[in-house]
Amino acid sequence: MTTTPFSRGWEFRRERESAYVPVDLPHDAMIGEVRTADARSWAHGAYFPGGEYRYRKVWTPTEEFTGREVSLRFEGVYRHSRILLDGRVVGGSPSGYREFEVRLDPHLVIASEHVIEVEVDNVATPNSRWYTGSGIYRPVWLESRDRVHVLPGGIAVRTRSVGSAAVVEVDVTIANPGVADVKLDVILSRNGDVVASRSARTSGIAASVDLHVPDPELWSADSPSLHDLRVDLSSDGVRRDEVHRRIGLRTVEVVPGVGLRINGRAEILRGANVHSDNGILGAAVFPEAERRRIRILREAGFNAIRSAHNPASRAMLDACDEFGMYVMDEAFDGWYDHKTEHDDAEAFDGIWREELASLVAKDRTHASVVMYSIGNENGEAFSPRGRCTAAAMASELRRLDPTRLSTIGVNLVAASFAGVADGYEKDSSAASAGAPDMTSTALNVISNRFGFLMTRFPRLKGADRSTRELFSHVDVAGYNYGTSRYEIDAVVHPARLIVGTESMPGDLARNHALAEKLPGLIGDFVWAGWDYMGEAGGGAWSYGVRSAPFLKEYPQLTSQMGIFDITGEPGAAINLGKAAWGMLAAPAIAVRPLDVRSGPAARSAWRSSDAIESWSWTGHEGERSEIEVYSADDEVELLVNGRTLGRKKSGAGTGFIARFPVRYEPGTLEAIAYRAGLPVARSELRSAGPSGLRVTLDRASDVSVDDVTYVRIELADDAGVVDSSATDIVVVRVEGPATVAGLGSGAPATTESFTDLVHSTYRGRALLALRGTGASGTVVLDVSTRTHGSAQLSVESSGETIGARAGAPLKGRHV
Repeated sequence: MTTTPFSRGWEFRRERESAYVPVDLPHDAMIGEVRTADARSWAHGAYFPGGEYRYRKVWTPTEEFTGREVSLRFEGVYRHSRILLDGRVVGGSPSGYREFEVRLDPHLVIASEHVIEVEVDNVATPNSRWYTGSGIYRPVWLESRDRVHVLPGGIAVRTRSVGSAAVVEVDVTIANPGVADVKLDVILSRNGDVVASRSARTSGIAASVDLHVPDPELWSADSPSLHDLRVDLSSDGVRRDEVHRRIGLRTVEVVPGVGLRINGRAEILRGANVHSDNGILGAAVFPEAERRRIRILREAGFNAIRSAHNPASRAMLDACDEFGMYVMDEAFDGWYDHKTEHDDAEAFDGIWREELASLVAKDRTHASVVMYSIGNENGEAFSPRGRCTAAAMASELRRLDPTRLSTIGVNLVAASFAGVADGYEKDSSAASAGAPDMTSTALNVISNRFGFLMTRFPRLKGADRSTRELFSHVDVAGYNYGTSRYEIDAVVHPARLIVGTESMPGDLARNHALAEKLPGLIGDFVWAGWDYMGEAGGGAWSYGVRSAPFLKEYPQLTSQMGIFDITGEPGAAINLGKAAWGMLAAPAIAVRPLDVRSGPAARSAWRSSDAIESWSWTGHEGERSEIEVYSADDEVELLVNGRTLGRKKSGAGTGFIARFPVRYEPGTLEAIAYRAGLPVARSELRSAGPSGLRVTLDRASDVSVDDVTYVRIELADDAGVVDSSATDIVVVRVEGPATVAGLGSGAPATTESFTDLVHSTYRGRALLALRGTGASGTVVLDVSTRTHGSAQLSVESSGETIGARAGAPLKGRHV
């Protein structure tokens, strides 16, 4: 099989327009739409409108495709897509997240031009509770195969045992084997060296090969060793197919009363819920965007993600394999009851088997995927029909992939009064559009207003009665906001394996301590690890008022529930996690922002702190500030410009946080940690001096021209300290073989677009993504601001890769 990118040379238009414009894939059509306060997507879709879109490409097949099966593989099209070849419908998908193929060869004429068209219908919104994007937002591939070939998704890998040697079972499913024998050669390599190989013959459609690997290098979060698997298929002495996969050798098991074991070793999941959009890129999926996100989360101490609430992209799973991140791969948010007005509830019963089959075929060779989730906060699951549906889905997953665990995320507040909460009406103060009946959004509204429900209701017997049978159908019981139930069920259900599928950031420390204490609790996934567009303002703090709606009015853009914002900048909650996980080498200092606070604040249950790591608030001298110092040590001392504010207790007994009020004065904050009365570590924050424009590559970069390269734009002093109170307008201009894929900031509420070449900074920062176009040459990036000067950055494109090496930052000149 040959697989080649099919991303360039497309044209695109909106249905309301007549002219096509050139685009390269992947492409998010929604991110370029104009947001409005009256958009039907409401806060769910971040006030973006939906639309109907058309893509087309003219393609001429060459002689190499003669006599072969030729297909297009779409990793994801949102949503309700139809694929046409020369005006004839040849395939499509009702789902926005399913990977699917369409056969072209029955209709191809070699050396003749063919027109490929993709019709996308995402007009009816809201059809999701978050920003989805529109169009061909994931990659497309052209695949060519011999008539006898390995079926797409037809390779399954299982590490049966590990030790001084590993036994790896490789199952291969073959298309059109015929009556002749088919020979399989299965080769496993690492760093170019063959570590195991074996051949087998079959006259059927399936074959299984056992590889014995001596002295194996195993894959885990702490040591993500990867191997190259090659499957060669031949018949009648002719090579028919060759398939490559990157795999990891590892075993996964859960033992009642013991917990989760990876390669026989105990593991606690330190998890983050992650939605699918890529911030300034919209929903478009690029390998470097996914690698950057996983790298940042991994460096912060997380070792697991939950793909909330849809199957993860291939690029995301590749990154998780590479960096060592366990994955809970989630299939669905909604089932057959509506969560939003225009979702696919009516179609669910008819498509879920195909959805699961696509998920497993795509993801089962990834070492990072350790668990599948069949749903999230599905109220139907408490009914007899819903429990049967859950049982059927879990059974189907075991049939498709018996090597991985199954779970379902259940909101225990909903479980405690299942069948009682009904007829919810939308919070009318949030917006004019209607909201769904009693579903996840309704539960979020109630829980945000009455936080005690999330503690008290899960403890009730009703929560157990309504979930006991449901949880018996899956391998691991998933609790959304069930912290108060963990110790109860450790006694009531001592053999049950539990995972916290969603939890509040403020519960990070408590949940980790419980996972260390209770062997049946295998870990916890915080909501949310990374901020996302949609569910607009759910985690926002509203200043100067004592109450506010859960979802906020336009121009609110992001949820503000993420520990990291959409550009990857951290909030204070990550320090709480690091302290609880034993990963803080020195005390961490965070400061509640002085630029937005005024009087009381209506806080969100989904944001434990609004503090950030900055002591640079020009213009706020003399104003009262609140300092948070995070530490696992006994005490911390805080000094302002060398003047001590005294010591306070820290560590687990205080929730790892010590708070200090102080009037803001520029200079230095220093925190000193003490253990047994002796200083053991210290850290500091410093105010920025006179600031200019600082432009740097996000990291050393050398990526495919179809990928993105990130550039950080900061208003900072000569030492790189960002002035959080500084705001400026950034203008970018690109010369050479590259384009701007996105420009924006972490601002949670804005009327600006990520597709413009002009954007405001937010707390002194902006982020730019460049994309190559396939030509060789030097890309020159000019960045200018109104008051902080200008800078220039050169990036080299070889025609195959685009990249540069991060060197000294470029500082702007004051103007």
